[in-house]
Amino acid sequence: MNVNGLNKPFIVVGENVHCTRVLLRKGQRIGDGPDGAESVLWTHADGSHRFLRIPEDVKKSNDFQEGRVKHVQIAVKAAMQGDGDAQDGLDYIRHVVDRQVEAGVDFLDVNTDEISYRHEEQQDAMAWLVRTVQSMTDTPLSVDSSLMETIAAGMNAYDATVGRPLLNSASLERAEALDLAVDHHAGVIITAAGASGMPENDTQRVDHASQMIDTAVAKGIALEDIQVDLLVFPISVDSAFGLHYLDAVRQIRDKYGPAIHITGGMSNVSFGIPARRLVNDVFVNLAIEYGADAGILDPVTRNIEKIVGLDQSATSYQLARQMLLGEDRSCKQFLRAYRKGELTQ
Repeated sequence: MNVNGLNKPFIVVGENVHCTRVLLRKGQRIGDGPDGAESVLWTHADGSHRFLRIPEDVKKSNDFQEGRVKHVQIAVKAAMQGDGDAQDGLDYIRHVVDRQVEAGVDFLDVNTDEISYRHEEQQDAMAWLVRTVQSMTDTPLSVDSSLMETIAAGMNAYDATVGRPLLNSASLERAEALDLAVDHHAGVIITAAGASGMPENDTQRVDHASQMIDTAVAKGIALEDIQVDLLVFPISVDSAFGLHYLDAVRQIRDKYGPAIHITGGMSNVSFGIPARRLVNDVFVNLAIEYGADAGILDPVTRNIEKIVGLDQSATSYQLARQMLLGEDRSCKQFLRAYRKGELTQ
């Protein structure tokens, strides 16, 4: 999407058509439907209040018992099963899709990994979801899974006449994903994961990603068709994690120039930290400053133009920036300011 305040487009991969997406059971989006059944509450584009019933088998799951409702998973299952809730499920999926498209998303990321423990059911659901979402919008899809077979099922179901797909993702641990991208003339997200684990620092990120980028180019994939995800980890675990990602962004940009796209799951950085909206927004700006031009994020709640236009001189912004750059050891200053009520978002 084109963003006022930036000198080049920022590619947004919307992360919401995911069977992993969670609503809190105690939140405002969960309540009783007209028949008294616990439901996902949402508002249709026509202004009517709608309800997606939470099935009894979901209520028996560990996620539900721990207070988490996987709302997209419920919608996909209901729509696929074709029972009395099928239309509600289909309408809810359309609602999720339409909101992201209206927000200007460039790709819709679809993932069915948690639809079932059975791989065959994940693959069937992926093929169904790809076809279903494509019937709702011309926005291209990012086909995302932890299993190559599920990605292949999505790619085989994809109608490329409305736009090339994006394969999410390829890495050293599954380099064969590049061949699938070539076969389907797809763009590809390359991650900085190693052959047997996650990178420990910026050097490993750059090394792992570079090996995959060079292999992709050798297979005929153009740099402009590559988005490299240099892996954002939570700074609540290690205050240096934000800078590891940012330094890797700068090095990849310097190494491969302006054609390649650099992305990441930006909200990962704030897990375990309060004032997450503030932290996420500041991190997006830092990533852009260091050379990123793409992000895997929620375009409905994270408006890039508003993020770019934030007052960077504000005290709360500067505290978050220092924390993300590793200058606030163990996040102590930021957490102190939060406890004192000094942070504004």
